[in-house]
Amino acid sequence: MTATALTRIPDAPPGTPRRRRVPVALLAMAAFLLTGAVRLVGVGPSADLFVDELIYRELGMSAAQGGFPRNEDGLFFLHPPGFFYLQAGWGELFGFEPDVVTGVYDIRVLNALLAACTAVLLLLLVVRLASRTAGAVAALLFALDPYIIRQNNRAMLDTETMMWTLAGYLVLFGLIRTPLPKRARTRAAGAGLLFGLALLTKDHSALITLLPLGCALLLGWGPPRKLLLITVSTAVVPYGLYVAAVAAAGHFDAFLDAKSAGVRRLLGLVQESGFNAPGTPSLADRLADELTLYGSTYVLLALGPAALVLLWRSKAPARRMLALFQLCAGLTLLYALAKGTLEEQALYLLIVPNLAALTVAFSGRTRPRPHRAPRPARHRTARVAAVALLAATTAFASTSYAAGRLQDDDGYARLRSYMSEHIPAGTPVAAIDGGATRGISTWALRDRYRLGEWLTPQDRAEAQARYLVIPWKVIEEGYGGLDERQARSLAAEGKLLFSTHGRTYGTLALYELPPLAPAAPGTQGGGHGR
Repeated sequence: MTATALTRIPDAPPGTPRRRRVPVALLAMAAFLLTGAVRLVGVGPSADLFVDELIYRELGMSAAQGGFPRNEDGLFFLHPPGFFYLQAGWGELFGFEPDVVTGVYDIRVLNALLAACTAVLLLLLVVRLASRTAGAVAALLFALDPYIIRQNNRAMLDTETMMWTLAGYLVLFGLIRTPLPKRARTRAAGAGLLFGLALLTKDHSALITLLPLGCALLLGWGPPRKLLLITVSTAVVPYGLYVAAVAAAGHFDAFLDAKSAGVRRLLGLVQESGFNAPGTPSLADRLADELTLYGSTYVLLALGPAALVLLWRSKAPARRMLALFQLCAGLTLLYALAKGTLEEQALYLLIVPNLAALTVAFSGRTRPRPHRAPRPARHRTARVAAVALLAATTAFASTSYAAGRLQDDDGYARLRSYMSEHIPAGTPVAAIDGGATRGISTWALRDRYRLGEWLTPQDRAEAQARYLVIPWKVIEEGYGGLDERQARSLAAEGKLLFSTHGRTYGTLALYELPPLAPAAPGTQGGGHGR
């Protein structure tokens, strides 16, 4: 019996009234509108600026000028250029905002629309593997999940990456049937190109695209092996063309250096950021702190292993292929937790496959039920439990969403507004939250002011830096150039000019420091340097 036959509903006996089902197109439209609307409400001030957003904005603007993305540090090869060229196209259509804050908010709008497209793709994928009801539930959970909303509302790579990934799987799952559809090879190549666009957006996506495809080839799961080979071969074409262009332009050595650094970070050989970095808060502490925000997300993730077991034991090839998708995403995250660089955004590449797996595995649509046949008691109990869980999850997510949108979290936008009125452009400003690399304060203010991580009195005196910016939560969590005691000692020397509090950075403060005379030649600057 084929996978298609397993989900075919038999004709109703004569005289049996037919249930009118909601058209899939209408469900898709509702998913798009709900997901987009939820993210576009307060898309800017609901979340403070994140350093990667500022970096990616500059890279997108440079991509619009032609050539490879770059910033003041030179060509950027750490990530592929897919998202930056997409930003470039968006900017060409709607214009580039010169203001940093407004520019980031504009890219967030783009990501909100990409998320809406992702919700539609998720719905269609689950409908194909299970039912319309399951697809609608998956889209609803995606639209309201607080963690997913946070990731979609940041102008980062992950939203576009997952959109292309789901699009590839949607096409690929259409090839898991007998007889094969028309133009099967063309469709296999199309799925590969969609996976290739995911790879061209984020290298890390190979672990949820190429790795599951490779496992399917070895196990003989999913589409026929000849079609899988076409998909895998086609998937590497976009990235191969990108590397060829880099080499032809004479930048291959710089590209190789950047990718080597990225691989070392991925493997955990270098821990510059994330929960495994030395001196930073533990994952357990962060999970506990954010339980009131992302409790519903944690519950869905906790159910993931059960869904994986059900899919793995299924005889339907498409469900087994979905199990490989979920399994590879989970193993990737587990490695990052144990050895690699674990950052908060990494969870997005698991939670979306997890939603698909949950709604398909627990849909119960594996074989047709005769019309009007009574449901077994255990099935009725399971359905009641599932409905109760769905209601509780959506209620929690909606409450979390409302709480986040009722209070703005736009500290750097407010700080920039204050400084533009009271501090002349070009003024030196000390920012001590960068650690080994420049932090959020530098990226958020450097378009107007001269920023530096001047840690000692001598350094500040030579730079004539009279102002100090401190996002206190960054310092308290160990990411700054000074520890909390040193930072508070330094702040105590100055006068507080501006302060605001937000979820992302805690108290964001601006201080005016007393003037310092440069030390005489041959003397050591003392004080707060480490």
